[in-house]
Parts: sequence; structure tokens; C-alpha cells
Amino acid sequence: MTTVESSAQLSLQSRTDGFLDVLRCPLSGQRLLHIQGALMTADGKHRYRLDEYGIPLFAEDFLSAAASVQRLHYNKIARAYTANLGYPHTQEYLEYLDGVTSQVLGTDVGTMVELCCGRGEALILFGKCANRYIGVDISESMLHATQESLHHPNAAFLQADATRVPLAADSVDTVVMLGGIHHVPDRAQLFKEIARILKPGGRFVYREPVSDFLLWRGLRGIIYRLSPMLNHETERPLLYEETVPLLEQVGLRSLRYDTYGFIGFCVFMNSDVLLFNRLFRFVPGIRAITRASARLDDMLLKLPGLKRAGLQVVGLAEKH
Repeated sequence: MTTVESSAQLSLQSRTDGFLDVLRCPLSGQRLLHIQGALMTADGKHRYRLDEYGIPLFAEDFLSAAASVQRLHYNKIARAYTANLGYPHTQEYLEYLDGVTSQVLGTDVGTMVELCCGRGEALILFGKCANRYIGVDISESMLHATQESLHHPNAAFLQADATRVPLAADSVDTVVMLGGIHHVPDRAQLFKEIARILKPGGRFVYREPVSDFLLWRGLRGIIYRLSPMLNHETERPLLYEETVPLLEQVGLRSLRYDTYGFIGFCVFMNSDVLLFNRLFRFVPGIRAITRASARLDDMLLKLPGLKRAGLQVVGLAEKH
């Protein structure tokens, strides 16, 4: 390792030190100390090494079976996943969904945690409003790419299982999940962890694929088996009757559960399955066409009987 590389690694590790007040051992709940390139409990029983990017590996040696599958899957497809979100029409539709999400959350985010952070979308959207940002993901490859591309003076990334979050109870103001819940089979434990780390009055904002509409439920069953980006064995879109009651059971009062995205979403947001979708980037005015399709989707979902017929849900819950 060169002097420059060593200096960069120390800089990244020192950034993690700025979050030691909220970091906790996911097994024992104890505080952590930074000792010789690792985070350790005071009694020395639990040790979590920092990789060459300065990212603590909390799930390197233990994680749930589902998280293990997701870790292997997303370490493998990290670059392709990012590429599929890089088309102009995909970006345009995402901007529409980002606008909706931003309106729901607002600007008062305080200390924000993004679970299953992937490419750090919440940091992009709300980084300027956040006092501190913590991105948590099971895939080291996703975290490495995100940390290289995004910069925030008070941001840290952790490799960890979303059902065993290495953070103190009542320590964060906002938890955000943008496309992460459907990767976690044990939703009860996930929501319990979110409620645990949120301060009283803290908010949980999520945007996820949803299958409340019977037609989409059937199509998703096919797409999840065909797409190399998806894993039908561990990924499952949300349903209202499963999601809201679970949130309420763990002390998260559901304030909002609205669906978005209809025909336009199907056409412009499935480049991993609909190969012709990738050709849209050559169509003149494709961004304007995509914006118009998003507005049309919004109008259609306001029709009687279609309130929950969207392909994406934007939800908001608050800790009692």
C-alpha cells in the first residue's frame, strides 16, 4: 500500500470514528471502540474489521440466510444494477418518484439512516438536509461504488444486515428505505429494528414495489423469475394488508400509503427485462415523453377503484 493509499484509508476510518456515539455491536448492543483497524467491544468478545475502503463489516461472519443470498447476488450484479438505472428515460421516471418522496419527507431529517442503501439514493435526495447520514447495505460491492461516487462531510457506510442494525436505540431521526423492504423476507424483524433505532416522533419513509393490484401481482411473479437483476426466492413486493398492520404492531403509526406508477412505469422502468426498453435512449425527446407518461399514470391512479393499483408505494410512518 502506498503512502497516499494509506492516508486515504486512515481518512475513511476516521470518518467512521465520528459515528462511534451511535454505533453498537449488533450481537451484544455494547458500545464500540476503534482499535487497530477494527471496531471492538470493550470486553474484546466481538470484533468487526474495517475493509480497505474503511467500511465496517458487521455482517462478514454472521447474517441471516436471506441476507446471505442477497449479499452474494448484489456483490455479483452491482455494476449492471447501476447501469440499468443510467438510461435517460429511467432517470426521468425516477426523478418523478423522487419528487413525490421528497414532498412526503420534507427537509427536517436530522440524523438519517438509509437501510439497504444500494447506490445511496437517500443521500442524493436529502444529503443537504441531513445533519448526519448512515448508509447500511449487505453488499460491500454496492457500498464501495456508492462511497466512491457520493461525498458528504458527515456520511458513513456500514456493511450490515438490515434485521440486525448496528446502531443504538432511539438514536436517529429518520429512516429511509428506497427499494429495500422487498429484499427482506422477515419484515416483522425489519420493522422492529427500525422502531428500535428511531427516536420517539422519528419518521420512517419508504418507496417500494407493491402488488396490491392483481394484474401487477401476476406480472411481477413472471418478471421476478426472468430478470437477472432480481431474486424471486428472497424478494417479494409489498402488500397493504401485510405491511401496515406490521408497522402498527411494532409502534410505527402509518400516516401514508399511496401508490404511484402505472403503464408508463412498466414501459420505461424495466430495462433489465424489456430489452427493447434500452433503445428508448435513442428516441428524440424521450425525457419529455417519459415525463408525460408519469403525469398520465398519476391521472389514471386517481380514477375510481385504482387508488392502490400503482406499481410503487410511497409510505410514511411515525414512531409513537
